[in-house]
Amino acid sequence: MGMDTCIIAEIGSVHDGSLGNATRLIDAAAECGVNAVKFQTHIAPAETLPDAPMPPFFQGEPRYAYFERTGFTRKQWQALKAHCEENNVEFLSSPFSIEAVELLEELGISQYKIPSGEVTNLPLLGVVAKSGKPVLLSSGMSSWAELDIAVEILTQHHNDVTILQCTTEYPCEYQHVGLNVMLEMKERYKLPVGLSDHTATIYASLAAVTLGASVIEKHFAFSRKMYGSDAKHSLEPAGFADLVNGIRTIELMMNNPVDKSDNNRFKEMKDIFEKSLVALVDITLGETINPEMIGAKKPGTGMATAKLSQVVGHVAARSIKAHSLITEEDIQ
Repeated sequence: MGMDTCIIAEIGSVHDGSLGNATRLIDAAAECGVNAVKFQTHIAPAETLPDAPMPPFFQGEPRYAYFERTGFTRKQWQALKAHCEENNVEFLSSPFSIEAVELLEELGISQYKIPSGEVTNLPLLGVVAKSGKPVLLSSGMSSWAELDIAVEILTQHHNDVTILQCTTEYPCEYQHVGLNVMLEMKERYKLPVGLSDHTATIYASLAAVTLGASVIEKHFAFSRKMYGSDAKHSLEPAGFADLVNGIRTIELMMNNPVDKSDNNRFKEMKDIFEKSLVALVDITLGETINPEMIGAKKPGTGMATAKLSQVVGHVAARSIKAHSLITEEDIQ
């Protein structure tokens, strides 16, 4: 079965509320060869109280003000989705409220991404499940007990669910990636799995694909110096292109198993690199050959060294010159 990893560039809110930036981020991600770009649909009054705290990794401005300032209108979302379609990449966005799900439904989104913070938001999961659409379920902050409930809600409506191992840590230390958890999820739920990778490099994603991840999500920005909550742990375009290349190369290798039982294509190389039985001294006709008379030297075009026992202790059928290859005809 061929691997076909879905690679998602997570733009999130790195556009900082600029439709122009969001549009160019789509272009830049598409140039890297991604399958999808993902935004976050924040509707401030629907998802947060005005005094909700900021996360420790981003203290730039109050949470409510940030979501309000960087949110898009329905018309702007339509323009972004259309721009994704022009670039042949799938438009995805994470809803952070039921109102956001309703907005994305109006836009005709093809599948949902449940962010880690919404896994326990059962009313939101219920609305997403009723859409009948495929769901990518992030797992960053959840225990197995919480994930079990989320998976049950989503699968009872027959949504195609893919579970993404994710560590809610920015940037994520390598020893916290939890590739083992990704494999445990596959075993526990018998569903496709992937990795939402918050490390600073591409290595974790490459390892995940090799272990069978069908989805890779990674934060994307023009520059790590951009303002906002996610830029400093994002990949810049050159790094993201490298990630896509790496994943496509791994797919090429995994989709082309090599048959070790057939080594015909190495015939020429074997003749050059392998060794044959040779006479180390002049051997006369009728002489019984002892081990000291025979050695193994290149090229590999003569009698195989594995046939030593067919030569030693046998009689020379003709005289053999020193430093010449021994042939079957030389032995009686």
